[in-house]
Amino acid sequence: MKNQPFRNIYYQPCETPVFCYRSGLAVREETLLNGVLISSGHNAAGYPLNVLSGFPSRLNANDFAEPSAFNIEIDGQSIDYRLEFIGFETEENENSTECILALKSKIKPVTLKIHTLLDGTQMLTRYIEIINNSDKPVCLSRLSLISGGVEGFDRRMLTNHGIDELYSVGYFTNDQWGKEGEFAWKPLSPDIFSVDTRFGRDRFRHPIIFIRNNITGTIYTCQIGWSGGCRFSVDYNASEERNFTSLAFKAEITSHKPITVIPAGETFTTPEVHFGIMCGSLDDAVNDMHNHIRKSVLNMPEADQTACLVGAGMGAEHTMSIDDSKDFMRQFASLGAEVFIVDAGWECPPDRQTEWGEFNGINLPNPERYPDGLAELSDYCHSLGMKFGLWVDIENVGKLSGVASEHPDWFGSDIFGNRSRNYIDMSRTEVAQWAENELARIITDYKLDLLRVDHNISYRDYFAIRDTGSGIPECVSVRHINNVYKMYNNLKKRFPDVIFENCAGGGARTDLGMMKNFNHTWVSDCQRAPRSVMITNGMTLALPPERVDRLFAGMGCHEFCSLDVQMRNTMLTHMTLNVIAPAGAELNTEQADFVRHSVDVYKNFIRGFLPEAKVFHHTPEAAKNPDEGCVFEIASPDCQKGAIGVFSFPCGKTDFNIIPKSTNPASNYQITLDNSGASFNISGYELMTRGLKITLPSTLSSELILFKSI
Repeated sequence: MKNQPFRNIYYQPCETPVFCYRSGLAVREETLLNGVLISSGHNAAGYPLNVLSGFPSRLNANDFAEPSAFNIEIDGQSIDYRLEFIGFETEENENSTECILALKSKIKPVTLKIHTLLDGTQMLTRYIEIINNSDKPVCLSRLSLISGGVEGFDRRMLTNHGIDELYSVGYFTNDQWGKEGEFAWKPLSPDIFSVDTRFGRDRFRHPIIFIRNNITGTIYTCQIGWSGGCRFSVDYNASEERNFTSLAFKAEITSHKPITVIPAGETFTTPEVHFGIMCGSLDDAVNDMHNHIRKSVLNMPEADQTACLVGAGMGAEHTMSIDDSKDFMRQFASLGAEVFIVDAGWECPPDRQTEWGEFNGINLPNPERYPDGLAELSDYCHSLGMKFGLWVDIENVGKLSGVASEHPDWFGSDIFGNRSRNYIDMSRTEVAQWAENELARIITDYKLDLLRVDHNISYRDYFAIRDTGSGIPECVSVRHINNVYKMYNNLKKRFPDVIFENCAGGGARTDLGMMKNFNHTWVSDCQRAPRSVMITNGMTLALPPERVDRLFAGMGCHEFCSLDVQMRNTMLTHMTLNVIAPAGAELNTEQADFVRHSVDVYKNFIRGFLPEAKVFHHTPEAAKNPDEGCVFEIASPDCQKGAIGVFSFPCGKTDFNIIPKSTNPASNYQITLDNSGASFNISGYELMTRGLKITLPSTLSSELILFKSI
């Protein structure tokens, strides 16, 4: 019988109590020292920091300007210190251990409950309850979910390298549309380095960071599960004149201040942060993070059954008539699609579907386009054996919807008093209830098997300002986002068999907070190669591949490169198809046969292990080094089968030596090269030592390598 993953809290009660969180081989210790909960350090090999009881290896709090394990300000005053211990308890669940540390502030009438969840992976989940014990509202003006010292390092112990060589930071370096997942490692220089998303930068940067100690091989990983403003800060304190260096870290929620107002007697629950540590490669860290995400975040019981269905759809780029829609349904069914989705434009009259933004919010099928509603399309889709889905952008309403004229108070205003053009204020209870009722009605009335949720706004719209009833103007981003999460949680519970597909102008809301209630997500609307391949490569560093939607054909995908590149970019993730011929046109049989073959490979080989797949990024910085092309590998958890996509980029190399990262040297494998269909047997040892020599026919072409043990 396989041993259960190790998870344990080693609680050491004393005058300065120590809380040693252990999950897998990851260790994070925190100490309540003279009223301050400090980060005491980490270990990636399973050792508590007092394994030598007389010589604990904990960090010295005096080496850090802010050693606190979190940062909270109430009414502009820090409550990181002068904290009183109230209690500590643990709760054992089937898949996790939850630890709750209660602290009371002596500065403000506030109680804190620090929740830490351990699931046996190398990552922990942290969130905080902030309880206002007073009879007046209080302002939350600073919030770091996890912070403090990470490690101290004496360079004389291991290296003579310069201080600029010790650490690297890995993150998505671009925040713009079409550049999602643009990952790079950058050397960390002594100073404070920060990465922002949404508040300080645009919204197309997923909130994730990796910090690597280049000497010890330790990697720290962090994701903030939040759809609003986020910031990671790394404080590297070092100089060539001294041997000792220190590294501190913060994962913060950002917005205009106050972040939120907590009413008298109420509790505010913060977003979650996911923090991990391990010794190993980037892919080791990524795969353990994916295990954590699958186990403790995206753990809907029905998700595994629906996450990998082959999607397909059409929208405003076509006429969207009933006859054309049926024609496309037949086309997709013949290619192997399992879900058909009517995208943006279904609320618009004929010939105006490209103006869908102005009609958005009507949430009714246009009677000129669909005289009898959507039932005819839904029934026809089901008759072809496919599920039926529909696109909605519920938080965004157009000027023709009537919502703006009927409810002018439903819209937020920025710091200058300018009202949002289309973005409704979900921080208002009546607005959130309207949106939830509308989505429930749409799912029910139109017999939906899938709901595609879009979110087309400016990132500045997140941060509206208003008085929510306390007499204090506040940024309503937190209230808005929490109501959105609550809405989708309610809907997912009410409609457990409906597939919830997330989309936000592509990849603008892929964070784990949003993804908790969704089966899978678009990570970009940019489908043109080679950028589309770079996005797939990068975003699978953050999210498990089965949750990452990638599109074949459509949205400009067909304009660049070979048919095989377009198709293979989606085969190692969640596959979605678009049309390969206009309505009424005869299908190109050679083209259609290749699509059918690829869908068959996806369904009958890849999909069987995709929901648990390990991922291996041979070229994690493909966007930074395009001449090297892109090589992306997935494999079953036992590494008995897998697939490798090999892609060449413009003016780059076409000759590759592929050494699979997931094969066992003691096994023998059957290799199939999809371009030629050739199969041959080879030992795992030969694969690991000699590799496979692959020559692609040209730039912007590809190969798909399939392997299984024999």
